[in-house]
Amino acid sequence: MPPGKYGMQEEWEKEGGQEINMDFLLPTGIFLKFPVSRNETIRNIKKMVWKNARSEALYCGLGDPDGYVFTCINETAEREELEEESRRISDVRPFMCVLRLVAREGDRGEKLTNAQISLLIGKGLHEFEAQKNHEVDEFRNKMRTFCEEKAQERQSLPWQQWMEYSFPCDLEPCGSPPLYGSVKSKNTKKLFVNVKFEACEESFMLQQDPQDLPVALMKSALKKRATVFRSVRLEPEDYTLQVNGTMEFLYGNHPLRQFKYIFSCLRNGQNPQLIMVHHSTIIKYQEEQGRLCSQACKTRSLSRPPPLPMKKLVVQAGLFHGSELLCKVVTSSEVTVCSEPLWNQRLEFDMNVSDLPRMSRLCFALYAVIEKTKKPRGTKKKNKKADCPIAWVNTMVFDYKDQLKTGEFLLSTWPSVPDDKSDLLNPMGTVEKNPNVDSAAGLLIRFPNIRPHPLYYPPLDKVLSPERNGDAVSTTKEEVHQLKEIMDNKNYTEFFEDEKELLWKLRTEVRDYYPESLSKLLLITKWNKREDVVQMVSLLKHWPDLPAIHALELLDYSFPDPAVRSFTVRCLRKLSDDELLQYLIQLVQVLKYESYLDCDLITFLLERALSNRRIGHFLFWHLRSEIHVASVSLRFGLILEAYCRGNIFHIKLLSRQNEALGKMKALSDIVKSGSQKMMVDDLKLCIRQESYKEALSDLLSPLNPSVILSEICADKCRFMDSKMKPLWLIYRNGTEQGDMVGIIFKNGDDLRQDMLTLQMIQLMENLWKKEGLDLRDKLDQAIEEFTLSCAGYCVATYVLGIGDRHNDNIMIRETGQLFHIDFGHFLGNFKRKLGINRERVPFILTYDFVHVIQQGRTNNSEKFERFREYCERAYKILCRNGTLFVNLFAMMKAAGLPELTSSKDIQYLKDSLALGKSEDEALKNFKVKFNEALRESWKTKVNWMMHSLAKDNRP
Repeated sequence: MPPGKYGMQEEWEKEGGQEINMDFLLPTGIFLKFPVSRNETIRNIKKMVWKNARSEALYCGLGDPDGYVFTCINETAEREELEEESRRISDVRPFMCVLRLVAREGDRGEKLTNAQISLLIGKGLHEFEAQKNHEVDEFRNKMRTFCEEKAQERQSLPWQQWMEYSFPCDLEPCGSPPLYGSVKSKNTKKLFVNVKFEACEESFMLQQDPQDLPVALMKSALKKRATVFRSVRLEPEDYTLQVNGTMEFLYGNHPLRQFKYIFSCLRNGQNPQLIMVHHSTIIKYQEEQGRLCSQACKTRSLSRPPPLPMKKLVVQAGLFHGSELLCKVVTSSEVTVCSEPLWNQRLEFDMNVSDLPRMSRLCFALYAVIEKTKKPRGTKKKNKKADCPIAWVNTMVFDYKDQLKTGEFLLSTWPSVPDDKSDLLNPMGTVEKNPNVDSAAGLLIRFPNIRPHPLYYPPLDKVLSPERNGDAVSTTKEEVHQLKEIMDNKNYTEFFEDEKELLWKLRTEVRDYYPESLSKLLLITKWNKREDVVQMVSLLKHWPDLPAIHALELLDYSFPDPAVRSFTVRCLRKLSDDELLQYLIQLVQVLKYESYLDCDLITFLLERALSNRRIGHFLFWHLRSEIHVASVSLRFGLILEAYCRGNIFHIKLLSRQNEALGKMKALSDIVKSGSQKMMVDDLKLCIRQESYKEALSDLLSPLNPSVILSEICADKCRFMDSKMKPLWLIYRNGTEQGDMVGIIFKNGDDLRQDMLTLQMIQLMENLWKKEGLDLRDKLDQAIEEFTLSCAGYCVATYVLGIGDRHNDNIMIRETGQLFHIDFGHFLGNFKRKLGINRERVPFILTYDFVHVIQQGRTNNSEKFERFREYCERAYKILCRNGTLFVNLFAMMKAAGLPELTSSKDIQYLKDSLALGKSEDEALKNFKVKFNEALRESWKTKVNWMMHSLAKDNRP
């Protein structure tokens, strides 16, 4: 084609309801051309086609409109059937303004579902079929059957149990302290609740004890109603309580005060607004979802390095089991740089095939040998050679069916990040090939046929139990003492040879007396020695279940053996739904370490997501947010498809959110591309357009699926004056009080680091509350709230190493609560200016803060000492749970966050939590940091002043 602009992409970028001339090709051979509005739906366009076709020849040859579907060429140059006819043409964005009408083929319901899933997950299902990969096909079939069976089971549940799936209770952590300060008497305040019956105008104000169960409140409401209206009293078991204006329900054997909504109302001095909903309404919801279910069942870019004087190309290869190198790395000979270099070389590893672990991973690195341009000063030596990494790729030695690979494989590689030679191989990386084959270097390898018949890894299901696999081991007191020292050291990661021998010798004692130290035993197991593997797998069968805090560690890439990962998932099954939600971000990230599609962790997550819609909601968005990352696109896309198959009704809700997010992104792009003088009025005008207002209204919040975003209030929306121009969107939430809900949409930044930090702060709060320390509880005065939240802020930001702690990022609510925004820097990555560290204090504790804590009196040391005690108590609780925080951060290494890429980055956290030290030693160190922060607070004020000056001088 001659140079020029093709397609309609610029046209679709425009806003408004202008008309566009479209061409229509009918199956009768007739050609139509007429204008349609950009905001018209596919369904209405089809009606217009039939109306215009009446005056054309061969109209009688057209059948019922439902028997046809439009097709177009989409933005990715693929043919797409437009089964979802509620979409607008401006959202479809065909490459050219041409729609072809064809007769429908196959099952329309199936095709519509496939189209909805493809649109929702951002990946066409035809891409999975195009893989022509037996592992992908088997995984899809197995997961579809599994998820659809779960959907059928769910629909047969009694309505009360179905509620637990669809609307799980949102509860405060167990062990939360009393709501009214330090008062611990049983005579707590009464709770005044406004209760309204659905479809009725009358409401009743009832007085209830916060410790009562929801059924007690419903009994009171029914009794009151029967008394007022002299009606027959109904049974409370036929009702449930709904929070007015939301999709949040209160039910079950939990005291009223434990529900987050009630807890919040009590803390803020508000009266809860609840609705009594009859079970027949719930059953209608269930039946609606059941109908849909039955119908259905019928990379982050890398900047290019500057050109280097490459001379030779070399391939390096290593055999790994997790992070352990099984034998010496082998290196190919050097070949001259060219477009298709040829080695034709045999690479041999110093290892017997019979000793290969089941999860052996073959890792390759391609690098160039270049000449250093500078000679060492004062020497006459020749230029030294240096290595420039180009690409890497990994592949499993055994396939997903346990068969040793044979024959040729073309591995499309991943680009390397320049680093020193020790990091050329990337065993932590994916075993998926790079799908962008056109821009990736391909490495052709051949596995030899060492036997005339296929070789399989032998099963380990008939191994001896550890009690019968040899003579009883005799131990000395000295060995027992040495074992205890190793087990007590939480920071132990490397072992001497004699320590490894001792651990292996006393492995049964480790199981019986130190089961939570399983990871240490796994790290010293010789996975390239079949006899030891048999012993370890046998020992695992009788290993007691571990609490999640220790089991999570075993999902790291250092522990790839399927028996270990199966054991870990067995332990995770004991997690409550709230606990699973707390760790869900990490569990999604460690999916990247799985070597095969069909694994216990994926099945576990899908099972729990299909049993609790809140878990399903967040699992969907955690996966969907990375669907564009090439290394996980296939795996995450397959899991998303499986989830959608198991919850067809949820597709509708998620699609509304996905459509709204698309419009928010479009609004953000308009705002950021606009002139400096773009007015807020322009944004409001855009939101008022029919296509925007419709897409942005009547949906559940992606941040909290219990919150209903009923109607966007264009007049109250604006954008914020910072680099990324975040949108400030205001909604009515449908309550009678006309309450408003605000959300901020920020496009262009990777917010996963902020999510991780907020998750950790939430976890800290839960741990504090479980031990009776509520550092956010509203007391009698706002100054008390400030004191408590300041203690939580100081400890949390110190432990996590939060940076950028300037006066624009530290906020205070009217209630006195202190909080931080913007977590772009953590783990001690503090900002520097001109080589000077701008944040030189462990945490923010200015004399202004102290002035408030002491209630404006310089001699009020009692208040300040109480604040110090809060900080020390909060810190000790975190130290006792230090292993959990370290494990959760370690699981996030796969996320590719800029400040969390390796184990070295977590060292700050280990130091701040004093891992490996006694509680007294940790507290002593914390006291030193506390005094340092107080003594050096003037440096904080200087930093804040410099920040303000820099902000005021911005162009």
